[in-house]
Amino acid sequence: MKKSILLLIVIGIAISLCGCKKAEQSESKYRIAGIVFQKDQFFRLVEFGMKDAADKHNCELMLANSGNKPDKEIQLVNTYISRGVDAIVISPVSATASKAALQRAHEKDIKVITYNTTVEGDIPSAYIESNQQDLGARSGAAAREYIEKNLGGKAKVAILAFKSQVPEQSNARSEGFKSEVLKLEGVEIIAEQDAWLAEMAVKKCGDIITANPDLDIIWAANEGGTVGAVMAVRNAGKEGKIAVFGTDTSKQLTDLLLADDGVLQAITGQKPFDIGSIAVTSAVRILKGEQVQSRVSIPGVMLSRQDPNQVIQFQRNLDELLKQN
Repeated sequence: MKKSILLLIVIGIAISLCGCKKAEQSESKYRIAGIVFQKDQFFRLVEFGMKDAADKHNCELMLANSGNKPDKEIQLVNTYISRGVDAIVISPVSATASKAALQRAHEKDIKVITYNTTVEGDIPSAYIESNQQDLGARSGAAAREYIEKNLGGKAKVAILAFKSQVPEQSNARSEGFKSEVLKLEGVEIIAEQDAWLAEMAVKKCGDIITANPDLDIIWAANEGGTVGAVMAVRNAGKEGKIAVFGTDTSKQLTDLLLADDGVLQAITGQKPFDIGSIAVTSAVRILKGEQVQSRVSIPGVMLSRQDPNQVIQFQRNLDELLKQN
């Protein structure tokens, strides 16, 4: 009898300890690494979205920047593998060069969620992106309307891209843009160059303008290229003769949209805060065993000189978001 009572007590203690352990595990925080590849407003807002989602889901978020360097990215991924994080949320530097390190994380049962850019194969559990084709196409549609209204349906167009940096993304945006402007038979693409930083774009655009004095339109595939294109047009004294259309949003770009010189006509921006938030939320849901979309494609937002009130409201919303973080 005494032995039976003792056995029941031991079993009860074991069950109690087991229950406590499960409770501790369920209450423990998921540890998520968030990796960007450069420090600009886009990735800053991505990080804000990550932080917001991590706070809502009570996660520990570790942020890092690879500096667009494959070796640094590999080092960061290996570090997070050794720390035993639950998930890595990353914008990979390369679809191919980033694959090996993320494959190692995947094999360690670390959930990999990519955003903005991704890697080949089935390594990512989810991929969150802007619709890259849509970003280019919306800017292309705005440029086409401008050409029809102001240039009689004819225009010579130059393109600034970033193919040598992120080819898949750059190509998608460029093809989207061209799919719209080339609907007009009178449109001719006279130059396609890579220039994703403002200082690069100023020089490249300056050379293109010098070589093509009858240039009508410049479209840039990212923020730096757009800023540089506007500066180059101003430097050449071509305000009112060359119109610029661009991609991405920032305080500087919205200021250029509102400037009196009329150079920058329209930009199509991404929603980086949403991208970061959805990426971390997807990681949490996957870790909980829930089903998520394997690919989420977020449409862009168009801002145009023709609607200054929308541009001003966008600036106010952006300022408020930056102040909160």
